[in-house]
Amino acid sequence: MTKETLTKLIATIGPASSDLEIMRQIFLEGLDVCRINCSHGNHETLGKIVDNVRQLNQELGTEVPVIADLQGPKIRIGELEQSSIHLVENSEVVMTTRPVEGNASLLSINYKGFPTDVKPSQRVLLDDGKMELEVLATDGFEEVRLRVKSGGTLYPRKGVNLPDTRVSIPSLTEKDLLDLEFVLSKNVEWIGLSFVRSASDIIELKHHILKYQKNARVIAKIEKPEALYELDEIIAEADAIMVARGDLGVELPMEQVPLLQKNIVRKCLQAARPVIIATQIMESMIQNPAPTRAEVNDAANSIMDGADAVMLSGETSTGAHPIEVVRTMKRIIRFVESQGYPQVKSPRLSLDESVPAPRRISEYICRNACILANEAEAAAIVAMTGSGYSAIRISSFRPKARIFAFTSNRNLIRTLNLVWGIKPVFYEKFVSTDHTIADIRHWLRKNGYVHSGDLVVHVASIPMEERGMSNMIKMSYI
Repeated sequence: MTKETLTKLIATIGPASSDLEIMRQIFLEGLDVCRINCSHGNHETLGKIVDNVRQLNQELGTEVPVIADLQGPKIRIGELEQSSIHLVENSEVVMTTRPVEGNASLLSINYKGFPTDVKPSQRVLLDDGKMELEVLATDGFEEVRLRVKSGGTLYPRKGVNLPDTRVSIPSLTEKDLLDLEFVLSKNVEWIGLSFVRSASDIIELKHHILKYQKNARVIAKIEKPEALYELDEIIAEADAIMVARGDLGVELPMEQVPLLQKNIVRKCLQAARPVIIATQIMESMIQNPAPTRAEVNDAANSIMDGADAVMLSGETSTGAHPIEVVRTMKRIIRFVESQGYPQVKSPRLSLDESVPAPRRISEYICRNACILANEAEAAAIVAMTGSGYSAIRISSFRPKARIFAFTSNRNLIRTLNLVWGIKPVFYEKFVSTDHTIADIRHWLRKNGYVHSGDLVVHVASIPMEERGMSNMIKMSYI
């Protein structure tokens, strides 16, 4: 296994990487999280990937979690009469909600509300913005007439973006609900919700998860302009945030995306929400054995900004070099972190006002544990946790010391593997405070994480047997 990194690496598993032997190599390169995409593959295929992850965890002693990414209200054109068609600039084309095989003058669209939602002069973008059409007229029922402003070659089932239109499609489609039931039956740790527009989308998904009596956590994918108007509320409701730059860069002017990315990361750190940077990080490695220098810069900047994780999509799911791209990404992460990034700043002094009153003692404890660890140059911060709350709060301050989360909740161990800097450890010998702290110090030293003379900061709840909220800090020497 390669050296662990603070910034976590997520890889999408698909046709190019779903073979057990390839997955094993990816795990050995240091993969932290697996992602499956419900937009592609049937339940049998996706289920096999999850089974492979569980098998490799057991075989290799890893705790890699699974993100199941729901398709969401993805709008697509339908099938075509031919394998591809060419849309000519200034030509006119009709889009219909009827399921027809399309051609250069007639295309079907899978979004029934399209004729009622769009208005004349609004833009319709195809295939990640490669082609742009303008709405000329709509019958308000099933057909919309458009003019091709910039043409190109169009393939079946390509995506449609409506940057000027407020769509009425629900956040969870019928397909999403079926996929959700399936992935919850496989006990995945994280659910990604695509095309989030409001905090209510997150609340609805969490309601469905509770209905199945599961505890999967929710990642809100920020890829719609509407989400930016409710960003603070979405961050507050979600368990993690993904900056999905593909669709976001299509629906918004692309020059806005870099600063939006930095702003979202900053807000997530302030709110102690794990944040993932995704899409096109190593896009050229889908075909090439090495990334471009610009891609390396992009990846490094995401790490320096303080993202919890960077995510590979097509690079590992359909690309020609899935093992090499994971190896390359890990090498970039290790080098950037070896240079002291993300740069550690003093933990914020003002209390996060979004923290509810009962949690504020824990907030103070976690923040001051990081201050103590930074000033004393401690080697480790240990959080004894049942929910992961204290470990995630400590991580959000990005301390210099390594963070260890000791918990008796095996599912939580895998869940926390997504979060920056956390090394989750299964531990169930909670006896007395002094005995437990001494035992954990012994474990840290035995496994080479600390050495004689190192300082360790412990965060816990007293009395320990009640497993309550963190209310104690203790420093000790090894």
